[in-house]
Amino acid sequence: MEPVEDKDLTGVVKQLADQHAAPAALRERIVGALRMADAAPLRTAAPPLGWWLGLGGAFAMGMIASIAVAFFMTIGNSQERLAQEVVSGHVRSLMVAHLADVASSDRHTVKPWFVGKLDFLPPVVDMSSDGFPLVGGRLDYIDGRPTAALVYKSRQHTINVFVWRRDGKSTTPPEALALRGFNLTGWESPELQFWLASDLNAVELRQFSTRLREEANKVGL
Repeated sequence: MEPVEDKDLTGVVKQLADQHAAPAALRERIVGALRMADAAPLRTAAPPLGWWLGLGGAFAMGMIASIAVAFFMTIGNSQERLAQEVVSGHVRSLMVAHLADVASSDRHTVKPWFVGKLDFLPPVVDMSSDGFPLVGGRLDYIDGRPTAALVYKSRQHTINVFVWRRDGKSTTPPEALALRGFNLTGWESPELQFWLASDLNAVELRQFSTRLREEANKVGL
């Protein structure tokens, strides 16, 4: 039911009721509040500074971790690829019965043979007193570069010592690696890299590598 306005009652109230004006201070507060409400833009609470710093730190750590993983995966893949080439060179020399282009146990014969064939001279060391007689040397091709291959024996086992000049794309040789039934090890000097491959057991191959490195250092590597 709609309310019915009693005009007579309304008129009587207007005539007889006391009217009081609102205080000026109250009016100013109300008007000011309305103006501020109209002028204030809609805002959302901004995250605190610490939140942004935390987000930036987490992002940076994630990027560093991703780069580190990619870096070490690249190193691992490069070393494995090169190790595969070294083993292939070792097997190739056994399969075609081509261990040496210059067959000699005399290091003074083997080392001069490389003159003019490479842009460096590999250290040729006499290891016969340690039970690793020199068989000879040959040219090989590893990792897209001409390589010196020095051949030693240990009983019935053949050891290929691949030597090439170190450069910006060189991958650090492994201290010990087993691949396709062969053991690999090696080291590097400021100028050269040495990769050894053989079916000799890992312990003896490391012993040979250590002694060969000691003797090679004596000639100024």
